[in-house]
Amino acid sequence: MLTDKVSNILREVAHAVVMPRFMALAAGDIEMKSPNEPVTIADREAEQSIGHSLRSLLPGSRVVGEEACSANPALLARICEGSVWIVDPIDGTANFAAGRAPFAMMIALMRDGELVESWILDPLIDRLAVAELGGGAWIGGARLRAEPSPSDPSLWHGIVSRAFLPETQQTMVDGLSASVGRVDPTVRCAGHEYPLVATGARDFALYWRTLVWDHAPGALLLSEAGGRVMHLDGSTYDPCIARSGLLLAHDPTVAETFLALKPGGHSEILT
Repeated sequence: MLTDKVSNILREVAHAVVMPRFMALAAGDIEMKSPNEPVTIADREAEQSIGHSLRSLLPGSRVVGEEACSANPALLARICEGSVWIVDPIDGTANFAAGRAPFAMMIALMRDGELVESWILDPLIDRLAVAELGGGAWIGGARLRAEPSPSDPSLWHGIVSRAFLPETQQTMVDGLSASVGRVDPTVRCAGHEYPLVATGARDFALYWRTLVWDHAPGALLLSEAGGRVMHLDGSTYDPCIARSGLLLAHDPTVAETFLALKPGGHSEILT
């Protein structure tokens, strides 16, 4: 079964490559690939190992990994053609490099632009989240089914990222944040935060940068759990289209209410 085989690949690479270097990186094992964006030897070695195994598992497929794309952005040009594995070898690299939680390892499988399966592993606690298009979402073997969030936004607990927040959106974000009960800053690990929204531990999350390896795995998990992943105009997230601004909602009511709170928002665009 493909789900189990990919799950095993993630766990094997976590055991052999990632965890032995956690809190054990030498100074030369960490580089800055861009301002405030570290990459470690563990990221690169894990991506290579995962990619080799995935290509062998599904002959003819291609692997699009974060670190390979950092070196060659042209790899993103054909992600919506054929069978493509999206790989984030270590999501939350800044946390990993600093020797702290959370961080995750993520994979998504796309066929002709459609997300069909995804995997998110928290290697610190060996917690695996998997999703299959039309087959549901699971964490640790338990199926996720969205329970209704409170209808009153003052009771919501959410996550708002201000990383990469456009200056033109600052006032809007301040107003939205003031409308809900509790807002936490992002911990810069989507592989940790998507499961929080999927399980209902958080009612929503708001991001600005939408790199495919950060969001594709979690987007399928959340949508299969009964939630919504969409842009601030109500359009559904599409991994083939690069657009800024993304809302994660635990259930459709949160999505509709959140967008209605947005200045100029219209919840009817979701229908």
